[in-house]
Amino acid sequence: MTENWLEYSNEVLEAKKAYKPIVALESTIISHGMPYPQNVKMAKEVEEIIRQNGAVPATIAIIDGKIKIGLSDEELEFLATSTDIAKASRRDIPYLVATKKHGATTVAATMICAQLAGIEVFVTGGIGGVHRGAETTMDISADLQELAQTNVAVVCAGAKSILDIGLTLEYLETHGVPVVGFETDKLPAFYTRTSPYAVNYRVDETEEAARLIRAKWDLGLEGGIVIANPIPETDAMEEADITNIIEKALAEAKENAISGKEVTPFLLGKVKELTEGKSLTANIALVKHNAVVGAKIAVDLQK
Repeated sequence: MTENWLEYSNEVLEAKKAYKPIVALESTIISHGMPYPQNVKMAKEVEEIIRQNGAVPATIAIIDGKIKIGLSDEELEFLATSTDIAKASRRDIPYLVATKKHGATTVAATMICAQLAGIEVFVTGGIGGVHRGAETTMDISADLQELAQTNVAVVCAGAKSILDIGLTLEYLETHGVPVVGFETDKLPAFYTRTSPYAVNYRVDETEEAARLIRAKWDLGLEGGIVIANPIPETDAMEEADITNIIEKALAEAKENAISGKEVTPFLLGKVKELTEGKSLTANIALVKHNAVVGAKIAVDLQK
């Protein structure tokens, strides 16, 4: 029944038939995370990086009510330019599919669709988490609950620095989600290579990461894994600088009563403005770096 809702690109379909490694990619970063034309340029470059490293990219979105596993250039352009694209998380998928609408998938929704399509590795920028002040607002990203229950390995540059990273790690620990540092002992914080928090485990080879992922699921331990891959040093931002900027952005969001799923795009936009575009450059660099590592893990998992 599930397959009735999925529509594969020719490239992904051929990869499945040939048992080639496939890497899932989200689409919220295209529709809601970056301006045009950087968004579509980034999406195509990330797909090409995955191909160059031995895997097949599968950018995921909902278009006309169909869950698309792999997108054409025309569909990427549509997502990048249309103003009629919902930001789709778990709760939104049934409505968008049933009403034949369009949706760009978040981390949570992409994990769901990837698992439905039998894809084990997903590359993104950073995961959502527990927002600052969540002890009163209960503003916690659906990404964390998805990591607790959906068998997909998420390669990212850690948790977004706009979050309460300590509480995010506590939540993941409660739900038994391993947070694995790739060539790092510290959890990266999106724009910065480190944070005050340690990862659970460190791996230095993609093959080592693949073995850990396979062992978890072979043991019947349901749920995802976070593979935290720091932004390249040349593109990283100063921790003190980005912290000050985020504090300003958070204060402005509070003043304007911005909450829920609108918080992240507002904060990322404000950070871009206050860093004079440096954060966008960093965002693109870290996604590309994650694509290299994710593709190599997918290849090793396939072995």
